[in-house]
Amino acid sequence: MSARHLTIVGAGLAGGLLATLLAQRGWSVDVFERRGDPRVRGYAGGRSINLALAERGLHALRAAGADGAVLDKAVMMRGRMVHGADGQQQLLRYGRDDSEVIWSVSRGELNITLLDAAERAGARLHFDRRLDYVDFDARRAGFVDDSSGARTEHDFTALLGADGAGSALRTAMAAHSDLGERTEPLGHGYKELEIPPAPDGGFRIEPNALHIWPRGHYMCIALPNDERTFTVTLFLPTAGDPSFETIRTGEDAHTFFTRDFTDAVPLIPDLEQDFERNPIGTLSTLYLERWHLDDRAVLLGDAAHAMVPFHGQGMNCAFEDCVALADHLDRTEDRASAFAAFERERLPNARAIQAMALENYLEMRARVDEEDFLLQRALERELAERHPDRFVPRYAMVTFRRLPYATAFERGQVQRALLVEATRGRGSLDGIDRAWLDAEVARRLTPLPAGP
Repeated sequence: MSARHLTIVGAGLAGGLLATLLAQRGWSVDVFERRGDPRVRGYAGGRSINLALAERGLHALRAAGADGAVLDKAVMMRGRMVHGADGQQQLLRYGRDDSEVIWSVSRGELNITLLDAAERAGARLHFDRRLDYVDFDARRAGFVDDSSGARTEHDFTALLGADGAGSALRTAMAAHSDLGERTEPLGHGYKELEIPPAPDGGFRIEPNALHIWPRGHYMCIALPNDERTFTVTLFLPTAGDPSFETIRTGEDAHTFFTRDFTDAVPLIPDLEQDFERNPIGTLSTLYLERWHLDDRAVLLGDAAHAMVPFHGQGMNCAFEDCVALADHLDRTEDRASAFAAFERERLPNARAIQAMALENYLEMRARVDEEDFLLQRALERELAERHPDRFVPRYAMVTFRRLPYATAFERGQVQRALLVEATRGRGSLDGIDRAWLDAEVARRLTPLPAGP
């Protein structure tokens, strides 16, 4: 095989983007995907159909020349529309104004856009090819078509694993060398439902927001789609009461929603059918100590660091991986060095966003409607206006900037401690010593570089 040839396992979002970036840079790229071509058979992902696209992901799409096609079908979300138990609603903006928003995108449409981009760039796509085995010594991989049983052998220079949380390449690598793998289940699962369009064909609720019904130990969210529907996701413990153990049937779900998500019930006319038809999704965090095997294989995206979805950064982080890996491969002809440098750069950042995603679940389901949280948010906005070069809300650092996730995590801890200290025991921002607060911001937080 040519030294400039790379083989990608997985033609999902990360695989399609990585293939595009590498082919654009002159690499010869083959991509193998266990499923059929979604452009022919329709999308059959088995994962949540909604994704939140933020600046990190947009930057990667711009590099691939695919941002315009994606944004054409995206729906802007300005903030969280919080639905209280009393039926009251409150919009909590994500950023300062409409220059700081996130975008709801369809996983299937995005995947198709990236596959088209990869083919235009010159990548070769092979569908119905499930990775069956890898002989790392011979640099040969075997693929099988599960529908026909046909087998294919492929000689590779290096394998790039973009095949998701259940990665077959990761399994093959782990059989060859210990990757230090561990998985931590969240103890909560999810089920998807749908809000259809209104009778006039429009949205039934505010379209430019991520709707959230926080209820302490569980919650519902709803993301808009360009066909005027909303994808509703119920997050619920897997055991206890209430849980997916106690809420089993559509009738159970209707009773539960009538009690705890009252204003959502009229919006979901097929609640019972959706609940019984759709599977329970699992939520876990995957940690690896090593992502690569010398110069022969490397993992990225969910295959290396699957995370829970509560910061909307799984895809954005994977896309950032793609750009970083392509950059490292361009910098040196020594693939082992490139893979090692990629792992050194990205592993601590993956750990940081994994931690922040777990923290955000607690915030979304239990904190967004609490008085102390709202007071801290108000002070956070004030400090961000007073010290724009030093005090940037953690959500903004993660979502609207491309600072390393680890930097956002560390600065976020400092800022949160300051907010808690300044608001402790207070019911309002009146009486806070602003001079002390300004001095503490200057003392605890160094200036950030300008730009995204």
